[in-house]
Amino acid sequence: MKSKKYIISGLKILAAIVFWIVIWALVSYRIDIEFLFPSPIAVFKALITLLQSEQFWIITTASLLRVMIGVFASLIIGTILAYITNLSTVIHTLLTPLLSAVKSTPIASFIILALLWIDSGILPAFITALIVIPIVWANVLEGIRSVDRDLVELAALYKFSIGKKLFRLYIPTVAPYFMAACKSALGMAWKAGIAAEVIAVPESSIGKELYFSKTYMETSTLFAWTLVVILVSFIIENLFMWLLKHLGYKLRFLQKGERNAED
Repeated sequence: MKSKKYIISGLKILAAIVFWIVIWALVSYRIDIEFLFPSPIAVFKALITLLQSEQFWIITTASLLRVMIGVFASLIIGTILAYITNLSTVIHTLLTPLLSAVKSTPIASFIILALLWIDSGILPAFITALIVIPIVWANVLEGIRSVDRDLVELAALYKFSIGKKLFRLYIPTVAPYFMAACKSALGMAWKAGIAAEVIAVPESSIGKELYFSKTYMETSTLFAWTLVVILVSFIIENLFMWLLKHLGYKLRFLQKGERNAED
């Protein structure tokens, strides 16, 4: 029964993809100017050419590493900030407007400003971390504040060690919120990192390839790299979330069937 559900869901997704490819082909046929709006066949040919190039894998891996460095840094910093702001109302009052400003300011503004002080090779990781930190902070802080006060008092009464409180009380409660933060942050992180690469144009980066494809009007290649961005985003989000869930179940921080805080 479960396998049938997955098959039906997969067929629906496949039908939707085919539908939009047909629309894409019809629009391309109607415009009939390849360098303005290439056909799906032209883009897929360009994509196959990219996949056969050794340089493609070097570029994609380099961009992925930059983004993941930013993601891991943001997860650590955001969690620490959530813990600190939960302890002190003064720090919470001081940091809240700053983190809110980061969330509401356009990414391009941060990229252009950061280029004044930060090397272009480091910039994508920095921008990724900057954009993701407020998401992690808000979710983890909510998770910490949702810990049952009665259980906290009980743990204090029985003089639980810090480690025991952490692994028996706080982490299992915060874990679903942390998962929700990761799910919200991963797609945003990848887009922010690629946007930073497009503006900063570091060596061996997808952003650089997008920039020069647009500059030299290689539209099929531009579309192909855009497809790569979408596919990599889908793969890393699902793979990362699967690994987190698997680790959470193994360490018993998550229960089978438990829903994320955002669900």
